[in-house]
Amino acid sequence: MFAVSVTSLNPDAPLTGLTLGEVPDTVVPEGWVRVHVRAASLNHHDLWSLRGVGLLADRLPMILGCDAAGLLDDGSPVVVHGVIGDPEAGGGDETLDPKRTLLSELHPGTFAQTVAVPTRNVVAKPDDLTMEESACLPTAWLTAYRMLATKSGLRVGDTVLVQGAGGGVATAAIQLADAMGYRVWATSRDEAKRARALELGAHAAYETGARLPERVDAVIETVGEATWSHSLRSLRPGGTVVVSGATSGSAPNADLSRVFFLQLNVHGSTMGTRDELEALLSLLVDTGLRPTIDSTYALPDARDAFERLESGEVVGKLVLTVA
Repeated sequence: MFAVSVTSLNPDAPLTGLTLGEVPDTVVPEGWVRVHVRAASLNHHDLWSLRGVGLLADRLPMILGCDAAGLLDDGSPVVVHGVIGDPEAGGGDETLDPKRTLLSELHPGTFAQTVAVPTRNVVAKPDDLTMEESACLPTAWLTAYRMLATKSGLRVGDTVLVQGAGGGVATAAIQLADAMGYRVWATSRDEAKRARALELGAHAAYETGARLPERVDAVIETVGEATWSHSLRSLRPGGTVVVSGATSGSAPNADLSRVFFLQLNVHGSTMGTRDELEALLSLLVDTGLRPTIDSTYALPDARDAFERLESGEVVGKLVLTVA
């Protein structure tokens, strides 16, 4: 079958290890199912894998991709939940299983004609969502949903600041937060991305680091070092910052004095559970909200999609389609 794989790791030039071509057909272990992929979406996780972050050289070659929507062998349309973990080992939350992993880290990923996943890792695809829309949800959108719905403590009418408008999680967070009844502010260094954030549902958009009109109830943080200080300064006493990424660096000044004096809450968040994915799908059906798709490529043109992702010019999701 045709697949998009990583065959070598290069921290400085990640796309040198990207290989497109024929690979052995999917092996389906007992208790797993085969999904015939119809659409899959890119994440920065895929670029990090090409750099060797979270992926060891002894696991190569590895098929990339965490997200997909497609058909089971019996024709049932499904969305793939990319977290491979045991809820019992995580106290009811598979993302807290110490041995949990994502597709493409230990098991072959979704950038292929077929992928195998545990039976519990497929969720029925709603008729109202296309394959392309569904394929955008299991990583970036699910991460944003968990940050807002489970971790933030926000209530309807509260104000949330989304740092770094333009990234996949940030874009999803803006749209979801608006649909969930929050007042949404966003930041970006780029004027065009600030304008796009307003189009997506942000009620106001500011330059990165700008002084805000008032302090916010929660911050959605995926940027890291470049925005961390601003995130803490922007919170009201008792407010919450939820962090799921650190694309600009992971070792900022912690500013512990501010954290304890203002009794701020700092919550880490990674991906989401199968139940949260089902709740996210229901939210989109109920509200009519749909993920923003930057552009779509056929699977054999995946290198073009990776080059666009690496450029940093993406607003929304990049989708691969499989004939």
